[in-house]
Amino acid sequence: MRNFILFFIVGFHLFVKVNAQVEEKSAAEFQQDLNAQFKDIEESPLKKKAKRFKGHNFFPIDSIYRVEANFVRMLNAIPFQMKTTTSRLPIYEKYGEAVFTIQGEELRLGIFQSHGLREDEEYKNHLFLPFTDLTNGEESYAGGRFLDLEIPEGDVIIIDFNKAYNPYCAYNSDYSCPIPPAENDLKIKILAGVRSSKN
Repeated sequence: MRNFILFFIVGFHLFVKVNAQVEEKSAAEFQQDLNAQFKDIEESPLKKKAKRFKGHNFFPIDSIYRVEANFVRMLNAIPFQMKTTTSRLPIYEKYGEAVFTIQGEELRLGIFQSHGLREDEEYKNHLFLPFTDLTNGEESYAGGRFLDLEIPEGDVIIIDFNKAYNPYCAYNSDYSCPIPPAENDLKIKILAGVRSSKN
């Protein structure tokens, strides 16, 4: 029951306990843990189908997609209702922005904090990075992908797209999932993280 409540608070992006100390986990460890969660009937969005789950299809791990981004904290952020795949409108605020370069192109992404989740002492430092890119609908899930981060101590934040995962809606329409804001639409292909099962 507690797991369900946490799923609801975080807006049905991945159960945060799997991503605890996300900066300390290698991409390979993260992907192994993700597969293990999906095989566990108690944790998996696949429910009874978890017994037949054989593992996610991942892009090859590539260090190009692990970046040190400049982190700019938003001052006086205004809380807003994040759109989801249902009528649910959870409260978030834009906690900061990450500015980084991939293959010579400067990119910028908004990073968000759930007002509901931060009330839990265990997850008060959790940040949420939903994004879309040019792989969506082809090499990856059409609705975009998510990353879980921690509040950085300084003005640098590590973003490892090799840890990008699908919202639960990609597997089960019963879930309500945040829709990545338009500002987080990257005009490049992020060939990292969970990819489409058809590729």
